[in-house]
Amino acid sequence: MSIFTLDVLEQELSGVKKVAVTGHIRPDGDCIGSCSAMYQYLMMYGKELGLEQVDVYLETFGREFDILPGLDTVRHTADYDDTYDVLISLDCSSVDRLGDFIKYFNSAKRTICIDHHITNDNFADVNHVVPDASSTCEVIYDLMDYNRITKDIATSLYIGIVHDTGMFRHSSTSDKTMQIAGSLMRKGVDFTKLIDETFIQKTHAQMQVMGRALMDSELLMDGKIILSVIGLDTMNSFNVTYTDLDGIIDQLRMVKDAEVAVFIYETGNGVNKISLRSNGIVNVSKIAHFFGGGGHVKAAGFCMEGTANDVIEKIMPYIEEQLKDK
Repeated sequence: MSIFTLDVLEQELSGVKKVAVTGHIRPDGDCIGSCSAMYQYLMMYGKELGLEQVDVYLETFGREFDILPGLDTVRHTADYDDTYDVLISLDCSSVDRLGDFIKYFNSAKRTICIDHHITNDNFADVNHVVPDASSTCEVIYDLMDYNRITKDIATSLYIGIVHDTGMFRHSSTSDKTMQIAGSLMRKGVDFTKLIDETFIQKTHAQMQVMGRALMDSELLMDGKIILSVIGLDTMNSFNVTYTDLDGIIDQLRMVKDAEVAVFIYETGNGVNKISLRSNGIVNVSKIAHFFGGGGHVKAAGFCMEGTANDVIEKIMPYIEEQLKDK
C-alpha cells in the first residue's frame, strides 16, 4: 500500500485540467457511491486546484441508485472522444475490469487507482489500496477533508459502506467502519431511507426472479455448497436485467450449513457472471483470482465463457479442494 493522503491526492491533481472518474464493470453500491462522492468532491473543490472538467464513466446501474446525488451526468458509454490529464479508477481490482472505459485509462496522461480489494494488482501509475478497509468509500473518506464533506457527499459514501458491508453484517466491518458511518450520519444522512430504497426494497419482478433462483437452487457436497443458475431466458421471462439480480447471492449464503454460495447468470454472448460467497472456511477470492476475477476472502466474482455447466465443472473442484482440507 502506498502512503497516500489528502495532500498527496491534491498534489496529483494540482494544475490538472481534465479528470475522468470510473469504476468496474457492472457497478455495485460501493463503486457507484465512491464515484458519486469523488465527482461531487472534485466539482466543489477542484477549481481551487485548477480543475476545469470532471467526467464520470459507469455502466448502466439500477434505478434504485437514482436517489444518490451527482449521477445525472454520468456517461454510460465510451462513445465520447475526450482524453484526460488524470483518470481515477475506483473500486476496481484490475485494468480489464474497467470494461470499455479502458480506452480513457490508456489515453490518460496519468492514472490513479483507489481500491480495497486484496486481489488488486496495482495497475495504475499511482495505487492506493487498503485491503483492510470495508469498502472503497471508507478509503475515500480518509482522503477527504471532513469539514468539506457535504450531506450529499456523505450520502454517497454511506451508501457504498452499507452495500459492501451488507448493512454492517460482513466481517470486513470494523470499529473504524462504524465510527465513519456515525460521522457521516452527523452530516444529516437519511440512513433509514437510503438503506430501504437501495438495499432492502425490491420490485415485484426482482422478488419473482429471486424466488425462482432460490426455488431452482441445488445443494452439493452434503449441503456445504449451494448453487443457483439464472439464464437469459429466465431473465427475459421476468423482464429483468442483471441489475435486478442484486441480493440473490446473499440470500443463498444464508442457507443453514452452507459454507459456499455460488450464483451464475448469463450476461450474453456466451459469457457468464459468477458470484461467490463464503461463510468462512473457503477463500473465494483465491478462486476468483485464478479465473481472472477478484474480490475478498468471503465475497468475490469473475466472468467465464461457456455454458453454465461448463462453469460448474471448472470451478467446483477448486471449491471442493478447500472444503476437503477443513
